[in-house]
Amino acid sequence: MRGFSLDTLIFDVDGTLAETEELHRLSFNRAFAEAGLPWSWSVEDYRRLLTTTGGRERIWRFVCEVEPARAATLAGHEDPFVRRLHARKTELYAEGVRRGEVRLCPGIAELLARARALDLRLAIATTTSRANVEALFDAHPEALPRAWFATLVCGEDTARKKPDPEVYRLALERLGVRPERALAVEDSRNGVLAAKGAGMPVVAIPSLYTAGDDLSAADLVLGNAAELVALVGR
Repeated sequence: MRGFSLDTLIFDVDGTLAETEELHRLSFNRAFAEAGLPWSWSVEDYRRLLTTTGGRERIWRFVCEVEPARAATLAGHEDPFVRRLHARKTELYAEGVRRGEVRLCPGIAELLARARALDLRLAIATTTSRANVEALFDAHPEALPRAWFATLVCGEDTARKKPDPEVYRLALERLGVRPERALAVEDSRNGVLAAKGAGMPVVAIPSLYTAGDDLSAADLVLGNAAELVALVGR
């Protein structure tokens, strides 16, 4: 790729491989309704909450903001109440993905095929759950085959979420590749900072919910993955 000498592409998932965040938002709201909670996140609410990485962490932040009395009875984002809510949200989200409610981002299928043709390794570094990633694989078996990815690092694999670089450092360690030889593809400020913290070059492609993020730390900002297809291999 022009300006980079690469062996590997490492992808974020939500907003990068697929435009998933709206289904995440709706799934949170469905889980809240099932639990009898008077909570409903608007698009504006969710865009704000996305500055906090991790679903359980978002729930906890919201509880602290709107129901401090309830928050005082809970043990943070690992509290059983929060974990149960998030687990049900994950089930609802996976069901929606498998029903075809999430599409891959423009150009992603072409980018993955181009990388494979050039013998570049592919990997995933995300702080979403493994169940969410597996549901996306199941929904797009031809364009997004699980076997194409040399390693998956998911939220369960790390103690710290983006913008901490742990998820990328673990992916690089598993791959046995130097940071400068792997390109991160991200959509958010937190993701860009995580990859840069691991010493990697980063291409940022803003998504629906991150269009207003400060992505100035990225090496390159593009409009969609199709633009990156044209650069890979040059």
